[in-house]
Amino acid sequence: MNDRLRCHITVAAVIEDRGRFLFVEEEDAGRCVLNQPAGHLDPDEDLLGAVCREVREETALDFAPQYSLGCDLLRLAGGAVILRVAFSGSVTTPARPPERDPAILANHWLDAATALNDWPLRSPLVARTLRRWESGLRLPLESAGELVDNLPSPSRAG
Repeated sequence: MNDRLRCHITVAAVIEDRGRFLFVEEEDAGRCVLNQPAGHLDPDEDLLGAVCREVREETALDFAPQYSLGCDLLRLAGGAVILRVAFSGSVTTPARPPERDPAILANHWLDAATALNDWPLRSPLVARTLRRWESGLRLPLESAGELVDNLPSPSRAG
């Protein structure tokens, strides 16, 4: 039986400063949409390293994760599944900012109502993650786990 779910792992960052949130504007299927700084987990990368890299690539800012905001599953048309792990934290401008990913059209600091009501979102996970942050959920970073190497054989892995 080979019915195991195949899923893509992504990370996202909710970054708030004085009531405004940092979003990236990108193109998706020919339309401009908002997303939190987010992207795929690279091979041999842990979740915290991935979210810091994605924020830097998409915003040219350094991200300091402070909390985990949990995970969400998104089932896409065609059967693909995305597991999105979200974090919150703060950003600073590095001494030598890198060039921003050319796929990012712009960065925007927006209040939640403007982002949710006036912009198309990349996916429903953008709103779900933002609402989770607004509800006050703040989990310890350790709750997101760590990259574990040399797992026991599959019959003993839990």
